[in-house]
Amino acid sequence: MAERISSTVSFPGSSSRDVLSDVLRQGAQRMLAQAIEAEVAEWIDGQAAVIDESGRRQVVRNGYLPKRTITTGIGPIEVEQPRVLDRRAKEERASFSSKILPPYLRKTKSLEELIPWLYLKGISTGDFSDALASLVGPSAKGLSPATVTRLKQIWEGEFQQWNDRSLEGKQYAYLWADGVHFNIRLEEDRQCILVLMGATADGKKELIALQDGYRESEQSWKQLLLGVKARGLVIDPKLATGDGALGFWKAINQVYRTTREQRCWVHKTANVLDKLPKRLQSQAKESIHEIWMAEKRQEADAAFDLFIKTYEAKYPKATECLTKDRAELLAFYDFPAEHWLHLRTTNPIESTFATVRLRHRRTKGNGSRIACLTMVFKLMQSAEKRWRLLNGFHRLPDVIAGVQFNDGIHPKEAAA
Repeated sequence: MAERISSTVSFPGSSSRDVLSDVLRQGAQRMLAQAIEAEVAEWIDGQAAVIDESGRRQVVRNGYLPKRTITTGIGPIEVEQPRVLDRRAKEERASFSSKILPPYLRKTKSLEELIPWLYLKGISTGDFSDALASLVGPSAKGLSPATVTRLKQIWEGEFQQWNDRSLEGKQYAYLWADGVHFNIRLEEDRQCILVLMGATADGKKELIALQDGYRESEQSWKQLLLGVKARGLVIDPKLATGDGALGFWKAINQVYRTTREQRCWVHKTANVLDKLPKRLQSQAKESIHEIWMAEKRQEADAAFDLFIKTYEAKYPKATECLTKDRAELLAFYDFPAEHWLHLRTTNPIESTFATVRLRHRRTKGNGSRIACLTMVFKLMQSAEKRWRLLNGFHRLPDVIAGVQFNDGIHPKEAAA
């Protein structure tokens, strides 16, 4: 029979607490080390087929990276991550990045991220000390309600300054747009936060604008886009990716008339499957996947037509949902193949808000309009530090120059 451990423990003195903390830290350190070792081993095993002419594996273990200390709720933990060596040429190397221990991680969760996250979850200012103490340790007790209030005021000032910044001279090759819902009580007619991100000419992803809007209406998006244009963003982006239901598309056609449209395949897949019986959804999802993962537009068109023929007789609503945005779903084929991973979905926005997104459910919580916008801004600002460059960013000058790629291939390379 498994030993049952009480959720509350009484300590007769500080020495007992220190001993237990040491035990917990040592156990956590071993567990973390084992998990990272297993993660690295699994990834290297996945590269077993990568060999040279002599049959020697090219991706192998190579000692350890320098040790670093992670701050946790039970104190600092020293961790060591195996080093991965890829012997191939630089342009062919595969990069390993631990999901358990990202290279930027120094704390299990920084206060700069925790406070906005808790706020958007509905925690009141007076409860922050207790909530934070349970997550990052007793040192958080020093964050009194007054301290949290002052932090919020400072952040609100930072958000207002950022929101008024000049965009003169800025140029974005690509845009991503989405509406994000939170469990926060906003003004009655303001039901979501509009998020606009862009990719610069040198491949960096940047947060461009945040604004609360009525649902995801055309008027709300038009107001946001006109605002960024008035602050200096006058050059039309080449392509924008977003959900087909957004009022964004009507708005951008009025503000940036030459920007092409790319529908998000994740949203579209969900919408199509919702119109099919559950027993068919798994197979239908695979068929849709074959469309947008095809290497050439001709192959994608063939897979598209096959899906329509398979389901249109019995499930016309599903096929109509797919076909109405056919051109916009396949626009990415006119852009560099290295960029397709970034262009086919709104994942740059979705992944940032994975823990606080409530697209299908909204509950009232604490807060105000400006406070919610500020906390969303802080979360995005923190996440932005970890955004990586676009794959194949060296292709962006050609994109900006208006070069149309054929199935992801530059026309000069295709002719060679």
